[in-house]
Amino acid sequence: MSETVQMKEQLLTLKAEALDVLEKVGTPKELDELRVKYSGKKSALTEILRGMGKLSAEERPVVGQVANEVREAIEEVINRKQEHFVREETNARLQAEKVDVTLPGRPMPQGGIHPLNKVIEELEDIFLGMGYRVAEGPQVETDYYNFEALNLPQNHPARDMQDSFYLTEDLLMRTQTSPIQIRAMEAAKGQAPLKVICPGAVYRRDDDDATHSFQFHQIEGLVIDKGIRMSDLKGTLLQFAREMFGEQTEIRLRPSFFPFTEPSVEVDVTFTKKNGERVWIEILGCGMVHPKVLEMGGFDPEVYSGFAFGMGVERIAILKYGIDNIRHFYSNDMRFLKQFSRI
Repeated sequence: MSETVQMKEQLLTLKAEALDVLEKVGTPKELDELRVKYSGKKSALTEILRGMGKLSAEERPVVGQVANEVREAIEEVINRKQEHFVREETNARLQAEKVDVTLPGRPMPQGGIHPLNKVIEELEDIFLGMGYRVAEGPQVETDYYNFEALNLPQNHPARDMQDSFYLTEDLLMRTQTSPIQIRAMEAAKGQAPLKVICPGAVYRRDDDDATHSFQFHQIEGLVIDKGIRMSDLKGTLLQFAREMFGEQTEIRLRPSFFPFTEPSVEVDVTFTKKNGERVWIEILGCGMVHPKVLEMGGFDPEVYSGFAFGMGVERIAILKYGIDNIRHFYSNDMRFLKQFSRI
């Protein structure tokens, strides 16, 4: 028997044996062992091919072709078995990690708007409906905008209640949102009409108790035009009070003093207690813009007049929702906040 015929028979015998054994393999580990046995560097196939050096140049291609066919047949079975084991493993893992999508979902807790933000939004809606626009400004203010431009020069006694959180000799945390009014006046460059509301946080040196906080929120309003009168101010505030607290609400104006308005008044609204008693409660201060403030803002006080008002958002919220302690707004107590989630 020639060398070529003998090698071809060895290759075909190896093929038949390998395919029979590989078809019966039952585990990935067995498959890896058989891969080494039949197609590794020390496999029987490799040993047979080492004898090709004894063949003539004409015989080598014939044996090489048979060897390639045997190798491809063995590798095809090995790859097919490998894919089978991978699918089995994947299916087993999917079954183990299966999620029952028919179960009802876990409800997510629904949040709500903070009562202070809710009141600010209501106030903005009311005054936007009257033709105002919302103006904003920095919370760190200069002494000029926070005091001097509002007719509160150095050593003015009215500064005592507001001299608070200074960052430098000239910078402080704003004590009111009135500086936004001055900035709005400067931006208008003496051109009327000007109608703005100015919401935001303010800071004052105050002892924390049920009705006071070192930080609170204000919303102020400013109107400047020709022929603005005190009656315009009263009509605006009456409209605001009735939209915020109800159509039955009345207001009254009491003389007061503010450096940046002249004349100045405190405003009370009617309020019904839980026992049915109807009382007056002060909610804001206001007045006609002082001529010096108009002039500092770039308006000619001989041509233009205006009114300004300012109120604490917390006070409005306390009255509107019957809250008994200002600290509740800042305590992050979910028992308190959840009461307003659907308002």
